[in-house]
Amino acid sequence: MTAKGPLSGITVVDLTRVLAGPYCTMMLADLGARVIKIEPPGLGDDSRQFGPFIQGRPCYFGSVNRGKESIALDLKSDEDRKVFEKLLERADVLTENFRPGVLERLGYSWDQLHEHYPRLIYASTSGFGHAGPARDRPSYDMVIQGMSGMMSVTGPSEGEPCRVGISIADVGSGIFTAAAVNAALLHRERTGEASRIDIAMYDCLLAMLESTISRYTMAGEVGGRMGSRHPAIMPFEAFATSDGYIVLACGNDKMFGLLARALGLPDLVEDERFRRNELRVANREILHELIEERLRRDITANWLAHFDAAGVPAGPINSIDKALSHPQVAARNMLISVTDPVLGPVRIAGTPLKFSTFEDPPTRRVAPDLDQDRSAILAELGLA
Repeated sequence: MTAKGPLSGITVVDLTRVLAGPYCTMMLADLGARVIKIEPPGLGDDSRQFGPFIQGRPCYFGSVNRGKESIALDLKSDEDRKVFEKLLERADVLTENFRPGVLERLGYSWDQLHEHYPRLIYASTSGFGHAGPARDRPSYDMVIQGMSGMMSVTGPSEGEPCRVGISIADVGSGIFTAAAVNAALLHRERTGEASRIDIAMYDCLLAMLESTISRYTMAGEVGGRMGSRHPAIMPFEAFATSDGYIVLACGNDKMFGLLARALGLPDLVEDERFRRNELRVANREILHELIEERLRRDITANWLAHFDAAGVPAGPINSIDKALSHPQVAARNMLISVTDPVLGPVRIAGTPLKFSTFEDPPTRRVAPDLDQDRSAILAELGLA
């Protein structure tokens, strides 16, 4: 059963595959929408072939397709096109992340669909969008990270360029697409008008570069790789302790004062080199050395307890297993369970979308097997 949520009663016909689009439609399913995933016959979504595999079950696919139904359709087959078009008659939203022109060649352009299904919202996610000189370029997350400038500001100052540790262009564009779909649903509710949504991964990463863009356009500064450091705030980076590292994030003078006193270095507050944030940034290396010299005298756990008591924003640099073992994860229901038909109960990441008006269930429907829901969907459409 689809989870109840603010999108209960909304039906999404989902042509997306791999990550950007499926992440969007997983969010919509978490919000209560019914998501019917259309997959090509045979192998299905490409990500069904991505490892790791546990007893033959694809972990990658399962992580972003929970809560959905699956039917395999060949959109070049007349019989399957009839099924697809029957689904569109009942749908509120169509999502797709093909390269521009693919659905047009199949006869399913925005103009054609809008004429036949005037209430259908049409959401496209692609590498470069449906306009501009790069629209037809093939794209993957790694390509977009490089082209957008994201990799130029990620990683240590020395050495080879680094990608962000997750597929941030895919995930980010999935989130932006879900936000646009919700706005389009609200607009349709108010006006009756359906929208065409055009989301580009390239655009999304440019938007996510936030102050890096304005620092260039307004100040002429071309950002570079700074490791864990923030270009405009200090202290706001990782520091070594006697047994590892700790992150300090003091975003204003008050927080810096709390840190200085907690370190036993209260004179730093009145030091002319550090009295204001811009001075601390200008004297970053000196301040970093002073802070780190003190932190190296004790272990990370002791410093964290000390900083928590003092109200200093600080945290460890956790591995994934340690991050998931924090009691905050359980308190926020951020590890949920799905019941796989082969593996049994499996834990996956929960949804960060919490509402006072809807439950956040500890279990969700597992990602579907390929074509799992064909019989039920055909029967519902009167085509069985």
